[in-house]
Amino acid sequence: MAELYNELQDNKGKITCDRNILLSIISLATKEINGVSRMQDSFAMKFKKFFTRADSTGVKLKVASNGQLVIDVFIRIYSGNKVPDVAFKVQENIKNNIVSMVEMRVGKINVHIVGVDFKTEE
Repeated sequence: MAELYNELQDNKGKITCDRNILLSIISLATKEINGVSRMQDSFAMKFKKFFTRADSTGVKLKVASNGQLVIDVFIRIYSGNKVPDVAFKVQENIKNNIVSMVEMRVGKINVHIVGVDFKTEE
């Protein structure tokens, strides 16, 4: 009887996560960082979305053959911020949020700075 119990404990089952949930986590984690103005699609992403259904603005997500996530984020930053600092904070925040919320392994997080915005006084 003890052997059967151990076998059931080892076989925990399979957990699936919808792609849109991952895209939402990535998008929110990116926007939380000070210095990020907004997310923006690259030209190739805009062209692809013209012919297909749009997933999420500024995020490209792949699952590598080893099961790890490969994430590309396209952002605009505010002027006056250091690009390496903002990019590192974005990478760390995305990784921490994905690991803590869905417990998936993250392989690469590529941050593409596609432009610089200036803060306007209102």
